[in-house]
Amino acid sequence: MKILINDKRKIQAIQKDFNKQFPYLKLEFFSKPHAVGGGTHKKLMKIPSKTLGECRTIHDSGTLTITPQMTVADLEQSFSNVYGLSVQVFRKSGKVWLETTVTDKWTLEVQNNQGESLSKLEV
Repeated sequence: MKILINDKRKIQAIQKDFNKQFPYLKLEFFSKPHAVGGGTHKKLMKIPSKTLGECRTIHDSGTLTITPQMTVADLEQSFSNVYGLSVQVFRKSGKVWLETTVTDKWTLEVQNNQGESLSKLEV
């Protein structure tokens, strides 16, 4: 999948695009980056109605290619290095969303499959 990145797009549009491909994962945007393997405090979370231009430090436009084989760490690093965006992937676990800090080395596909399995256990 390819996600268009420019200053006018809203966070919620990026989240929706990402969630179409990975329904048991979600992207959250933050005002500051997190350490590798660490989480980010919820009060630093950006609201989805903000534009990317209001949230990033590098204002280049382009397309970010996301594949199921990418690790969470690689995806988060790409957002940060190329577009100056601090993102964190969350995985659905039943009715709650968990930060994927401990499993950042897993691929998006494995994370999504795990989220699907955990969510079905809660039925």
